[in-house]
Amino acid sequence: MFIDYAKIRIKAGHGGDGSVSFRREKFEPMGGPDGGDGGRGGDIVVIGDTNLNTLLDYRYNKKFKAENGKGGSGGRRTGASGADCVLRLPLGTEIYLLEDDKRRKLADITVAGEKVVLANGGHGGKGNSNFATSTNQAPRHATPGGPAHEMELELILKLMADVGLVGFPNAGKSTLLSVLSSARPKIADYEFTTLEPMLGVVRVGDYKSFVMADIPGIIEGAHMGKGLGHQFLRHIQRTSILLFLIDIAAEDPVEAYRTLRAELYLHDSFMDKKPHLIVISKTDTIPEDELKPRLKEINKGFKKHFGEDIIAISSVSQSKLEELKYLVFRTLHQGQ
Repeated sequence: MFIDYAKIRIKAGHGGDGSVSFRREKFEPMGGPDGGDGGRGGDIVVIGDTNLNTLLDYRYNKKFKAENGKGGSGGRRTGASGADCVLRLPLGTEIYLLEDDKRRKLADITVAGEKVVLANGGHGGKGNSNFATSTNQAPRHATPGGPAHEMELELILKLMADVGLVGFPNAGKSTLLSVLSSARPKIADYEFTTLEPMLGVVRVGDYKSFVMADIPGIIEGAHMGKGLGHQFLRHIQRTSILLFLIDIAAEDPVEAYRTLRAELYLHDSFMDKKPHLIVISKTDTIPEDELKPRLKEINKGFKKHFGEDIIAISSVSQSKLEELKYLVFRTLHQGQ
C-alpha cells in the first residue's frame, strides 16, 4: 500500500536523575559525597533511506519514544544514556511541527543517509558529588534529569523523480511508463486506473537513465482537492521537467493542455516555470489516412496559442518512443 501522509507523535528520552550517595568503605565510614550524574535521554532522529518509498510504517504506529536516561549511582557512576529512537523515512519526506494550531517546517529529507535530530533527549541530572564545597562537604541534594521534548509531527511524502507525467485520466500515462521502464502499473481502458503514483527508471543508451513518475489523472478542480487533487499534485512538485500527455482523441487538445497547466499553476505557481514537453498520445487509435492531417491541425493550434511544438507517440506501436526518450534526456540536461 502506498501511503504519502502521516501524523505522528514523538517524545525524546527524559534525562536520568543525579544520585545522592556517600562513600562507605571499611576504614572510611564517613567518606565524602560520591553520587554520580544521570544519563542523557535518547534523541529522536530521522534518517533518509533509499530502500523506502512510502510512509506506510507510520500509518498505524503513531507514537515513537526514545529511551530515558538511567539514574546515577554511588562511586560517581554515571547512569547509562538512553537509546535514540531512529525513524527511517523515504527520500522526499517533508516534516512539519504542529503546535498551537500552527504548522512549521522542520526538515526536508532529500539525501540518502541524511540525519536530522528532531527532538533532543533531556540532560542528565547532577549527582551530589558535584556540589561539595569547603563549607558544605556533605551536600545532600542532586538535580533531576532534564525533561523530554514531546511534539506532534506531520509527515508528507513528495516523490522524487526527474520527469512527471501529467494528464487527464485514461491519457495513456501508465502504458507509457510501463513501455519505457520496468515499472508495472495497473493498466485498463477506463478512467482512474492509477490510484497512486508509480516510479520507473527509463534507460537511455547503455549508461544513462532518468526516473519517471506516473501521477494519477488530474481532473478540473484538482487544485481544490477534487479527485484527491492535493494528494496527487504534490508529487509533481519535485520533478525537474513535466510531460503533458494528451490523448489525440481529445475534443480540443489545446484546451485540455490549458486546463492542465491552470490546475498546476493554481496548486503551485512555481510549477508553471518548469521545463516541459507536450506529448500527443495514442496515435495508433487514428486511421493512417487521418493521422497526418489531425496532427497538423493539433500542431497548428499549439503553435498559434502557445508557440510550442508537440511530439506525437504511440505506446502500443512504440512509435516515436526512442525519439521521446532522447528528447526528455536532453531537456533534463540543458544548461548542465
